[in-house]
Amino acid sequence: MELIADVLLAAGALGAGLYCLVLGRRLNRFNDLEKGVGGAVAVLSAQVDDLTKTLSAAQATAATSAQTLTDLTKRAEDMSRKLELQMASLHDVPDVPQSPTPGPQHTPAPAPAPAPVASEPMFVRHRGTETH
Repeated sequence: MELIADVLLAAGALGAGLYCLVLGRRLNRFNDLEKGVGGAVAVLSAQVDDLTKTLSAAQATAATSAQTLTDLTKRAEDMSRKLELQMASLHDVPDVPQSPTPGPQHTPAPAPAPAPVASEPMFVRHRGTETH
């Protein structure tokens, strides 16, 4: 009976050893840096680092663009105020008729008056072009 127990104990120990050997090999392949999950984790880690750098550069560019846009908007508002002030000041200027330039004065010959046509009315009202 002891012999059978020793044989079964040895067989169990050999089975457990074989199981540990197979499990160890699978774990080594699983953690392999080229083919396994370890490689995938390493690649993903490198990609995360690259994306972090790209995101930082994009944020810096966006901040610079926002500052430039703010400055340009402020300049445009200032120019708008100046233009409004100039337009308002033009309303205060009296209308001055333009005088003809000095030079030889000659009167143009009167143009002959066109002959009146009796068949057409003098004023025509177009309904489609009325403005209110």
